[in-house]
Amino acid sequence: MPSHAVRRTYGTVSADRQREMSGLEFVQGLVDGTLPLNTMAETLGYDVTEVTSGRVVVTITPNGSYLNPAGTVHGGLSATLLDTCMGLAIRSTLDKGTNSTTLEFKISLVRPITPETGPIRAEGVVLSCGRRIGTAEGRITDQQGRLLAHGTTTCLIFQN
Repeated sequence: MPSHAVRRTYGTVSADRQREMSGLEFVQGLVDGTLPLNTMAETLGYDVTEVTSGRVVVTITPNGSYLNPAGTVHGGLSATLLDTCMGLAIRSTLDKGTNSTTLEFKISLVRPITPETGPIRAEGVVLSCGRRIGTAEGRITDQQGRLLAHGTTTCLIFQN
């Protein structure tokens, strides 16, 4: 996984500033640290590490603070990582003045994630993006490339 010496800030980007950027410029700002990551990223400790148009990677190293009662990482972490990488992948294809929001997503948890799993990577890739609806798929893998979880999303595209 790429290591980043990016100085992170957390917060939100104003709607006015977002309207001035294409979706790709917005997500590039998240990756390079010129824009703040959302506060959920700060809470959970994930990072947006890669972007090309239609593809986004989010990374995290799960630890003991993410455990469910069974002693494995809570599925909500996988859901958040997949929602983030898939939604941002769609966002990365949008023109200035256009935004998106998740309408629905589905995930499947394939293998348990534990702190011993080590760093994981969630990669979202756009399947289709029109004027009103975008769809994407996402995969969470470990450092050996084993599939841990996967999902799909449908996002609503709208003018800011």
